[in-house]
Amino acid sequence: MAVAIYPGSFDPITHGHIDIARRACKLFSKLVIAVVANPHKNPLFTLEERVKLTKQALREEGVSGIEVTSYDGLLVECARIHGADAIVRGLRANSDFEYEFQMALANRDLAPEFESVFFMTAGNYSFLASSMVKEVARYGGAVANFVPKSVEKALREKFPAK
Repeated sequence: MAVAIYPGSFDPITHGHIDIARRACKLFSKLVIAVVANPHKNPLFTLEERVKLTKQALREEGVSGIEVTSYDGLLVECARIHGADAIVRGLRANSDFEYEFQMALANRDLAPEFESVFFMTAGNYSFLASSMVKEVARYGGAVANFVPKSVEKALREKFPAK
């Protein structure tokens, strides 16, 4: 039974994240989405809000069988707690590759028992990033094509129309 952990800040979760999760579910018997606390990123949503939004978005998009949890600290420790065999990451562009390559090497040094598995993003999500979604929402732009309705609603609550 292969278990994978899909870590990220998910601030907020997007259709791109959900696409990666949906595809990872086809390869692993269990997938755990691990929402990282990471206060250095200065998240828009609290950790609790991000976990709740991730669960709502998955339900809304008809993706089931995924456990959603949160963690603070080293990813490899979270992976051990959940009995993971692999760490799932999505790649959009060359810039993602360099960062993810460095992280995969560091994780391998820390915990050689885990494999890093990379999913290329679907073409229509290659530009999509949570930071871009927040920026569009901040200025009143439409984000419906980028995130599920529950996330869109939460963004409108954070950035009310001016």
